[in-house]
Amino acid sequence: MDNSTIFAADRTTHLKIVAVSLAACVAVLLVGMTARNMTAADAAAHVAGPVVKAGKPVAVSHINATVIR
Repeated sequence: MDNSTIFAADRTTHLKIVAVSLAACVAVLLVGMTARNMTAADAAAHVAGPVVKAGKPVAVSHINATVIR
C-alpha cells in the first residue's frame, strides 16, 4: 500500500479523507450557527435600553482656540 499520494491511495484512505472533511464541515457549521444565535440574543438584550435624544451639534478640533462663525 502506497498512501503517500492521493492518486496512489487505496479506498480506505479516500474514505478516511472524506470522513475527516465531512466532520470538519459539520464542526464549522455548528460553530457558525452557535455564534450567530449568541449574537442575536445579545443584540436583543441591548435593544431595551433607554431612549436618548440627540443634542446640539459639536465641532471638535485639535486647536484650543475659539471658533467664530
